Amino acid sequence: MEEKNHSGLDQNVAGALAYFFGALTGIFFLVTEKENKFVRFHAMQSIMVTVAVFAIQVVIGFIPFLNMILVPLIGLATFAGWVFLMYKAFNNEEFMVPYIGEMAKKQIEKA
Repeated sequence: MEEKNHSGLDQNVAGALAYFFGALTGIFFLVTEKENKFVRFHAMQSIMVTVAVFAIQVVIGFIPFLNMILVPLIGLATFAGWVFLMYKAFNNEEFMVPYIGEMAKKQIEKA
């Protein structure tokens, strides 16, 4: 049987939804879920990936001409990555994005 979280959702559904609207749903599940480390991990990773992608897009946005090519490509890659992470979470897998996943795991274990 699936483990439930405070929202009443199965942990795999909550983990996948943590990525649905990026940092917004990540923050929601991080604040509302106090005990389920699986959901909290995916929520934290969602927040950190959103911040990293935003920072990369801001920096690339200042590069003339190259930004017209890279920003849409980063957007497509981000969308594909989001779908992949939602799929992994839905299948109860704790996939760690390189570097970010490790940081997210450490933050969740500290709390």
